[in-house]
Amino acid sequence: MRSGELTPWSVLRDGARLIARFVRRHPIAFVIAVSGAALYASAIIAASRVIGWVTDTVVVPVLDGNESYSGLLLPAAVAILAVAILKAVGIVVRRTGAGYLQLRTRQDLRNDLLDHQLSLKMSWFDKQSIGDLLAVADADVDQGTGVLGPLPYASGVILLLIGSFVMITLIDPWIGLGAFIGLIIVIAIDIRGSWITYKMWEEVQEARGRVASVAHESFDGALTVKSLGREEYVSKRFGRESDQLRDRLIDVNSTWTTYQTVIRALPQAISIVLIVVGALRIDAGLLTPGDLVTVAYLLALLAFPVQLIGFVLWDLAGSQAGWRRIEAIFEAEDFISYGDREATPEVGPAPVLTDRVHFTYDGSEPVFEGLSFDLRAGVTVAVVGPTASGKSTLSLLLARLWDPATGDIRIDGRSLRSFAASELPREVGYVAQDAFLFDDTVAGNIALGGGFSQHEIVQAASLAGAHEFIMELPAKYETVLGERGTTLSGGQRQRIALARALIRKPRLLILDDATSAVDPSVEAAILRSLKSAALPSTIVVVAYRPASIRLADEVVYVDEKRVVAHGTHHELLASTPGYARLVQAYEEDARRMEQEAS
Repeated sequence: MRSGELTPWSVLRDGARLIARFVRRHPIAFVIAVSGAALYASAIIAASRVIGWVTDTVVVPVLDGNESYSGLLLPAAVAILAVAILKAVGIVVRRTGAGYLQLRTRQDLRNDLLDHQLSLKMSWFDKQSIGDLLAVADADVDQGTGVLGPLPYASGVILLLIGSFVMITLIDPWIGLGAFIGLIIVIAIDIRGSWITYKMWEEVQEARGRVASVAHESFDGALTVKSLGREEYVSKRFGRESDQLRDRLIDVNSTWTTYQTVIRALPQAISIVLIVVGALRIDAGLLTPGDLVTVAYLLALLAFPVQLIGFVLWDLAGSQAGWRRIEAIFEAEDFISYGDREATPEVGPAPVLTDRVHFTYDGSEPVFEGLSFDLRAGVTVAVVGPTASGKSTLSLLLARLWDPATGDIRIDGRSLRSFAASELPREVGYVAQDAFLFDDTVAGNIALGGGFSQHEIVQAASLAGAHEFIMELPAKYETVLGERGTTLSGGQRQRIALARALIRKPRLLILDDATSAVDPSVEAAILRSLKSAALPSTIVVVAYRPASIRLADEVVYVDEKRVVAHGTHHELLASTPGYARLVQAYEEDARRMEQEAS
């Protein structure tokens, strides 16, 4: 839908394409809504004829004293009631169809946005503002589909316009010509106004995105803000963005109001002129009073449909501004490429091989160059290395949350890239340091829609060292946790996240400092439990605590963009000075923490 030079006609053309895109998804709802509007328009046209007929056959003769009205009231009342019923039916049908069309389109867009974003690589998410993405899914979707509200009515009243102009022209061609010229003038003004406000609406939607981003950061970072006493700074920052949004909205609405003043006044002025012309033509014997009443009635009714067409044109500009931001997400094509391999039904730990892996974050300094190592099935491996050596990056690569630039990672001899979508997580479990919990029950967070039994949930929680504290919660496993699990401690959140991975019985379990928030003794107990349990897993642990390192069967020491050493803890202490110094530093830090705690 993107176009080059912005002109009034390009806004109109792109808007028509946007409407067609929406209507194609739900054509039946659109047809129902337009049919209701057409029925309403037809009833209005019929009402004009009824009123003209009543005027000529009932009102004028009675006022002249030529006829009694006793036999004419009933037919007149029946005709008016029939027209009123048709109008009511048309309104109900139109609003029902239009409401369904708009709300379902919004639902479809939000579902499509989520599906599209989840198909993109993590590198795309790292470049986005979460608040801005939320604004696109909320405010921009509402704005982008705003035109669908008045659209069916405007489409239906086109019949009213055509029918009214035909009827006016049949009554008096000159009055019909004058009404047509007036309509062209009004629509031309609306098109120009829509064009002028298009860029204004783009600025409004961008400002809404910035407000949402700052709000999200403020809420997400509330602990940091309060701990540093920076509430006033954050409030002022949010206030500046809110003020800019307010100013943009004032600008667009001021422009809209200025144009609407003209649009509302112009049809009335044109109607007055045409009625005066009609009165003169009655004096000339070219019209009857009933004809003029019919013309006046139609002109009065046409004022709103003409304004409604204007509303559609103005909403079209706002909808396109919202759609451009939605379209920018749909145009992102940094997709994850999948194969067609299914996860193996076999249960048992899997061997892992990394082969000459090179990795960099979007062209920055390489994290790994030629990284290679081989893990035997069923071992527990500690990944150790100095700060910024790539330990967490390695865990992300093993879970295929990132892909290496070159080289390959294989599990059980199969490349991670060869798995179909959602198949690899059936064999590989990943638990991050920052445990994310959903606003659900404890059991719901562990099962996460996996259809596991209560026995399996309890078993996984016990293995993760979480069962005891869960049983102390008010509703035990049915306790509803707040968003992000804020009602729990950091260590409790980590243990529930670990249980979530364990219940799926992964063949490769990756723990990226996933027990850092628990006490060292609890962490050691959890790792011993994992080693002694009948798990079908090869376990990779990003470790910092000496006790955790010593529990591992093997250690992979990462530094200088590669695996420097791979062996047992004691072998590396004897052969690798850098590893020995690092472990010594860990031990000194652990002793200092114990002394401070005591």
